[in-house]
Amino acid sequence: MSIEPEASEPRWPVPPEGGWTADDLDTLPNLPPHTELIDGSLIFVSPQSFFHSWAVDFFTWHLRSLAPPELQVVRECTIDIDRYNRPEPDVAVFDSLVAPDPGQTRYPADSVRLAIEVVSPESRSRDRETKPVKYARVKIPHYWRVENHDGRAVVYVFELEPATGTYTSTGIFHDRMKVAVPFPMDLDLTAINPTTPRAADPE
Repeated sequence: MSIEPEASEPRWPVPPEGGWTADDLDTLPNLPPHTELIDGSLIFVSPQSFFHSWAVDFFTWHLRSLAPPELQVVRECTIDIDRYNRPEPDVAVFDSLVAPDPGQTRYPADSVRLAIEVVSPESRSRDRETKPVKYARVKIPHYWRVENHDGRAVVYVFELEPATGTYTSTGIFHDRMKVAVPFPMDLDLTAINPTTPRAADPE
């Protein structure tokens, strides 16, 4: 008598009716690293390029070295937007008054001052369209989008316009980025890619 093989478990979680919730991200087993929740759907991150890794390291290190004591910088940690949305910006600046527990996996949206997304080919529409709308809805004051243009970083800077509740562009930066908010920064963007010629030191 032959024995029928047991059915294998589904490779990916099957969503419940209505979609996953923010709390599910902390309890679902075997999720890939850096899984996000967007509109109740799980978003799995594709393998990251060298440019993406360089850019995330660059902004994490420089923002941590320049941020005032009342602000902290964290990389790749999710933000609680609402029940069905927990996006994970590549870098975020948040209020130091929100003292993180070592086991914490997310931050309240009202503590975030800046969200930075480094665009990958598969995340382009989310980073350009979906996430800015959600970040603006919970009044995150600043949003930066970092894109790879032929190996060089271009940073698109946005600030929340309080009258409309939407982001407005306040600058597009190529080799050098100088801003006053959320705190003063003067950054050599050519340093993101170590294989490109460096910009001259700012005077």
